[in-house]
Formats: sequence, structure tokens, C-alpha cells
Amino acid sequence: MKFKSKNFICKNCGGTLRYDATTHELKCDFCGSLEDIEKSNIKIEEYDFKEGLTKFSKKRVDSKEIRCQKCGATVKLESYLISSNCPYCETPLITDFTKPIEPKSLISFNITQKDAQERFKKWIGSLWFAPTKLKDFVDGNRKLTGYYLPYWTYDSKTNTRYSGQRGDIYFVRVQRRVEINGREQIVEEEEPRIRWTPVRGEVYNSFDDITVGASKTLPHLLLDSLSPWNTKTLVPFNKKYLSGFESEEYTIDLDEGFRYAKKEMERVIIGTIKSDIGGDQQQIEYMKTEYRDTTYKDVLFPIWSAEFKWRGKVYDYLINGQTGKVVGERPYSVIKITIAVLVVLTILGVAYYFGNR
Repeated sequence: MKFKSKNFICKNCGGTLRYDATTHELKCDFCGSLEDIEKSNIKIEEYDFKEGLTKFSKKRVDSKEIRCQKCGATVKLESYLISSNCPYCETPLITDFTKPIEPKSLISFNITQKDAQERFKKWIGSLWFAPTKLKDFVDGNRKLTGYYLPYWTYDSKTNTRYSGQRGDIYFVRVQRRVEINGREQIVEEEEPRIRWTPVRGEVYNSFDDITVGASKTLPHLLLDSLSPWNTKTLVPFNKKYLSGFESEEYTIDLDEGFRYAKKEMERVIIGTIKSDIGGDQQQIEYMKTEYRDTTYKDVLFPIWSAEFKWRGKVYDYLINGQTGKVVGERPYSVIKITIAVLVVLTILGVAYYFGNR
């Protein structure tokens, strides 16, 4: 399906404008001129979850065909991509949404590509037994890719009924036979016991901006490990922020995202229940949670990404474009581990030899 491409042109020289994380403005590739991104007074709103679930689209888009405004090349993009760069001339390509729910806000890049590269290099350097080729990858000419990836945020109020056991520790004096200086003696010691008491109750929690990665192009656990995100810095959506970056629409739907959010909420709820039970130990035997006043936002978060292929497996690395936090799946070099083991065994062997001469 054919889509129109939009890009932003410098008023001074006609060059391409890209978002610059240092100035938080658009910057010209050629003359370096800066152009403000106009401030918006649009209020960032929460949307009703139940109403969001009623939205659907019968239209299906398999891919997007876009004509580059600069070099004239026809580029095919995956259906979920909102923006990318022309593979022939690197001109930003920004196109339209296809999903029924569109992002109304985003967090703009705060970490530059250079800064992200340095953080990534430092993180890789801290890994023991990483393949040498991975460090070569960081030191090489290949650049990190900047993405705006989709996230859902959820607000919800919960009430949870529970039942379980409260454990209170008490001590009893018991006699034991022990051997002291070769003689058997009887001593008294205090031994801990737990008194369990049945309990039941109800707790209330209020959750604000539980974030859930809404992309299937990267491992979900990896996306979630980039948290926390400071959602107080969200700005109204503007395509100018996308210029020069790849960006996606959600591929994890609203209801599926909420199932992930419930798991995150459950961990907090369990802590609240244990605090409510009190005592020294707690056992939760039953809990049922009701969710009220649930709302959502469809947002875009900034991420720097790298991909490393090693021994037939792909390893993904992500850098939070707001905080600089680095996460990733680490490969191990069998050769380095083997050498390290041999060195340790050699040192132990030498020490044993001289220790028994």
C-alpha cells in the first residue's frame, strides 16, 4: 500500500532537518541551522481503558510503500513502522499511522548517539568473558540505531480481598545434650517456633503510569528492564521529534499490554497484603483483585539499539534514551572461559607443588 512521506527542510539552505538531542530542536545536516519545535499547550490525557478496547480496524496493511522526497527511491517499510531513513540517501521518512489508537505523547531523546555509544562501550567493558568481537563491534564504525518504541501506560485503582496465615515467632526453652571439653553435658537453649493464625482482609492500591513495552520486535523482558521512565516529561506528539529516527506503532494490543501490567501490579499488591497481615512471616492462600477507573496512554519512548550476532544467536542491546541505562543479553566466549580455568588450575597446581616440597 502506498503512503506519503514527510520530511522537514531547512529554510536557509534546503538541507534535511533532524531532531538533535543536545539542543532539543531540529538541526540541519548541512548548515547546522536550528529550528524550534513549537511548544504545544495540548493537555496529555488518560483515556478510558474499556472504551479503548472497543476500538478496532478492519483495514490490514502488510507493508508501506514510500517514495523518498530527496532521491526518488521507492522504499518498502514494515506495516508497523511510522518513520525510518531512506536506505539510499539517509533522508528521514515519516509516514502515517495505521493502528486505531495513535500515540498522543512521547518522551524525546535526551541521550545523544555519541553519549549512548560511550555508555554502551563502558558497559561492554565491564562484562567478563565477553567475546572479543563484541568489543570490536563497539569500537568499530557501526553506529547505534535510534528508535521511538511504543509503550502503554496504565493507571488503575485496585481492591484485593485475601486470606492467609500470620506467623509470629516465639521462643521455648529446650534441653540438649552437648559435648564440652570431652564430657557430655545437658544445656538449655532457646528454640524459635512459629505460631500461625488465620487472617483475612482487604487492601487498596492506586497505580500511576505502569509502563509496558508494546513492541514485538524486541524481547519484552528487555524492554521492561529499561524502566524507570520519567513520564512527567512527556510532551504532546509531534512528527518533528521522529525526524532521523525509526519509530513504531504498537504490535502488542491494549488488552494484552494490560495483562503484563497486572503482573507488575500484583507484585506491589502482594507486598501490601503482607504488610497488612503483619507478624514475622506471612502466607497468602487466596487473593482476588478488582480493577477500577483504569485508564491508558499510547506513548513513544526513546531507545538506542544495537544487535550482535554470535554463534548463530542474535543478542540485543538497548540504551534508555532518557536516562542512559544500558540493558542487554550477554554472550560468553568459551575460549576465554577455558583459558581462565586453565590459568587457575595451573596456579593451584604450582602452589600445591611448592607447598609439598
